[in-house]
Amino acid sequence: MGRNKEFDTALVLHRAIEVFGEYGYEGTSLQELLSHLGIARQSLYDTYGTKRDLFLSAVKTYLEGKNAAVIERLEAPGSVKEAIRDIFQEGVNVLKDPERAKACYIINSAIEQIPHDPELASYFEGQSKQLEDAFYQALLRAKDQGELTGEDTDISALARYLNQSRLSLTFVAKVTADMDRLQDHVDVSLSVLD
Repeated sequence: MGRNKEFDTALVLHRAIEVFGEYGYEGTSLQELLSHLGIARQSLYDTYGTKRDLFLSAVKTYLEGKNAAVIERLEAPGSVKEAIRDIFQEGVNVLKDPERAKACYIINSAIEQIPHDPELASYFEGQSKQLEDAFYQALLRAKDQGELTGEDTDISALARYLNQSRLSLTFVAKVTADMDRLQDHVDVSLSVLD
């Protein structure tokens, strides 16, 4: 009979998100990872597999949680423009908070791995498509509600742009400590909705 796990697997996964977000995949040694997670090497292997497996689990957990929140907000009744602004503003709020921002930076680390990891590339493509579809549906609703008035607006291109612009917030926050620049990025990005 196997022993019961002596640690909270969800908490360990959350810590992994933070560690990979802070140091990146390549910058996180196995020993450093184990130290931050507070588990033994064998527990890591038995529960999560390799460092890469844990990284993939962490990325998926983080991304799916964030994407679900974005989709839920986009599908909520009311103003679509307001919902999109709320989504972007929440991104800024998270990135202004040093503790919450650590987790967000796992996206940058994952993007660095995409050229070398077809599985991760395929996963990101699927997640991105899901969000583009959600933005597309919300923008169609905005058009029906009279919030988008341009007759020649390419809704598909606009949905792709908004999704990519939202993702780029983590890059902007990583390269500058000036949060006013982050807010400028949001304001200019959302000006396409006016």
